[in-house]
Formats: sequence, C-alpha cells, structure tokens
Amino acid sequence: MAKDQTTNPKARSWINVDPESHFPIQNLPYGIFSRRHEPKRACVAIGDQILDLALLYDEGLLSQGHIPFNVFALDRLNEFMACGRPAWQSIRRRLFEILEEKTADLRDNRELQKRALIPMGEVQMHLPVFIGDYVDFYSSEQHATNVGSMFRPDNPLMPNWKHLPVGYNGRASSIVISGTPIRRPNGQILPPNEEKPIQSASKALDFELEVGFYAGKANELGTRVATSDAEDYIFGLCLVNDWSARDIQRWEYQPLGPFLSKSFGTSVSPWVVTLDALAPWRVSGPRQSPAVLPYLKYSGKWRFNIELEVWLQSEKMSAPQRICKTNFKNMYWNMAQQLAHQTINGTNVQVGDLYASGTVSGDKPDSYGSMLELAWRGERPIALNETGETRAFLHDGDVVAMTGYCQGDGYRVGFGECVGQIQPAKEIA
Repeated sequence: MAKDQTTNPKARSWINVDPESHFPIQNLPYGIFSRRHEPKRACVAIGDQILDLALLYDEGLLSQGHIPFNVFALDRLNEFMACGRPAWQSIRRRLFEILEEKTADLRDNRELQKRALIPMGEVQMHLPVFIGDYVDFYSSEQHATNVGSMFRPDNPLMPNWKHLPVGYNGRASSIVISGTPIRRPNGQILPPNEEKPIQSASKALDFELEVGFYAGKANELGTRVATSDAEDYIFGLCLVNDWSARDIQRWEYQPLGPFLSKSFGTSVSPWVVTLDALAPWRVSGPRQSPAVLPYLKYSGKWRFNIELEVWLQSEKMSAPQRICKTNFKNMYWNMAQQLAHQTINGTNVQVGDLYASGTVSGDKPDSYGSMLELAWRGERPIALNETGETRAFLHDGDVVAMTGYCQGDGYRVGFGECVGQIQPAKEIA
C-alpha cells in the first residue's frame, strides 16, 4: 500500500502555521462556519485560518468524481460524509495538494485566496453535523474502577464490564457547540440522611472529558457492523464534554441508568479530525481479559495517542488552571468494538450519529477526567491556586475548557477546544 503523503511529517504549507497550532497541513479537520449575513457552509482549518470549501468547489478546485454536487455549500457535513470513504480520502488528498507549499493553484491566485481564506476570529463555528442519535459509552477501566470503588469498594467493576462496552442512549437535541453556555439543571435529588426527594437545582454539577466519533455510513436495520468494517463507518473524531448532575444522577439512575442528569447539555468541539489525520498516532490496544466474544474481536491498532487536558477558570481567576492531563490511549474498549456492539442486535446506524467514549481517566489522580474523581466525591476538593478557592463540584460562572492533540516532530494534530461556562439555574415556581 502506498504511503499516505497527507500525514508526511515533513510536509509544509505555503500558509505559515505555528508549531503549536492544532491545525497544520497534516490535520485539515472539517467544520461548519458562517460570517454575518452569510449562509453556513463547510470549511477546513489551516493554522489560524479557515478555508471555504464551498467556494473552492464552485471555483472548480474540488470537483471530484466521488462528489455528486456541492455538498460543502450545506449547513452540515452529513451529505459529504454519506459520499463514503473514497470521497473522504480523495478530498483530503486534494486539499493537502492545494495547500502544500509547492502547489500554485491557490497560492498564486491572490484574488481567490482573499475570498477563500478567512481568519478564525472573523467566523462563527456551528455544530458540524446533524446528529440523529447519540450514544455515550463507559469505556475507561480506570474511570469505571474509580466510580465503582466509591460505592462498591470490594467489587468496583460490575460483572458485565469486561465482557461488553457498556453504554446508554443519550439525547441528541441538547448537544451544543463549544462556547454555548450551560444552564445548571433542576431536578429531583435525595438530600443526605433524608428519605424523600426534593426539587432542587443540582449542587453537584460535573464535567466528563470524552472523545467522540461521528458515523459516516449507515447500515440497514437488522444488519450489523463488524469490527473489520469499522474503518468505513467512522468519519472522524471530536472532543465531548458530557456534563453531569451527580446528585440528580445518584437518585434517578437505578434501575435504568442516566436520564435527566445527562440530558440538559452535552458540548462538542467544532472540528472533526479524520481517522486519516490521526493514523500516525494509532497504537495497540490492551490485552483484554477475559477473552471477548467473537464479534468483539478486532485486528489492527484501535487506540489513539491523544493528549487530553481540562482547564478550569472561576469568575475570580484571571487565567485558567489545568486540573487534568490524561491520554485517550488509556481506553479499554475501542471505537470498532463500540460500533460492533451497538449493532450486534441489528440497530441501524445513521450518518451523523455521535458516539462518545465515556470519561477518559488515567492511573494518576491528576489524570482523572471528571470532578467526581478529581475531588473524590467531594471529599478532596481541588485547590485553585490563584485565588485560594476550592472546588468539589462546579460553581456558577466556572468555565471548563477541554483540549486534545497528538504531538508530532515539530507539529501537532489537534482538536482545538471544547468550552462551556456554567450559568445559574432558572427558578421554578
């Protein structure tokens, strides 16, 4: 198989890109943007600019046999995703070629360049995909063990955990783009040492650091997706913040799991990073014991060496403080297995469906991907060094920013940020 030149670490663009930028020529993640009084449309990120794909298509620079019409002029990526993996790869190769330092097509066309390249600060980013269905998994052994040990110290992992990727069907309608404020939810909670619940705003609001993937291919109802076919079904990855109200969750989750404690808001990053861009950072998975059932067996490298961080800033702080640093390669269950398990019963996956990994946690206390773990159920509050404040859970006004990137030799392939600020709960009469 020919080497993929789009991941060549020595490749450079005629556009200047800072070595710490998440968006070098090796990345080219997809998004949906708009400017004032202009329609939403598709773009890729390159350095601190975005490249208007709808315009490039109209100018004849992206006309490809795999693309039936200008799918980039739409307000979502779904129709492009539905064109299939050959189209994804063809367009990626062409964009790489256009932006490579030796290619003159756009480099020497200053008039087109002025229209097609726009500084990021001048655009608004939107949800990149119309999400029909949303599934959240629970795939980090460290996270599952930590949470389990809080309630079942002698047997933290449930009996099924190492046999299948545990997950639940979430709510797609409340998935929002990075930067959207998050309203503290109201619900039922059971106060300590009480027998009856009360209606209250959540007092234990939390974040969950996750990585998600978008399905780019559909299967028919009654069929399944094998792990060996997963590559054709996964369009790309994003950052996910699965905001969680722990006190509401604690009261409602038995016997059917999360409901109102999760459905009030889920934040996603605006950029979709393709599997091809992440290829150099694929690593082997863990030895899974006990052995999984045949449909969950897989081949190849399905872990990804993605550095992940969470930063927290209170209203009193002048700058954010990093409270978590971990890595996506820690996951026990991988995306191919998650997709195979989702469809083993014949579930039909749709183009644009979002699948989140579950909280990404590591082995060290500062690598835990939720406040529940970092402050250990509120018993060990986090110190905010600048102001002397502490946090057991999130306060109104707090800003949580998640970021992730793969480190190369002199360049990074990253996801940008996934940011949300907590707003006070609305009063309920």
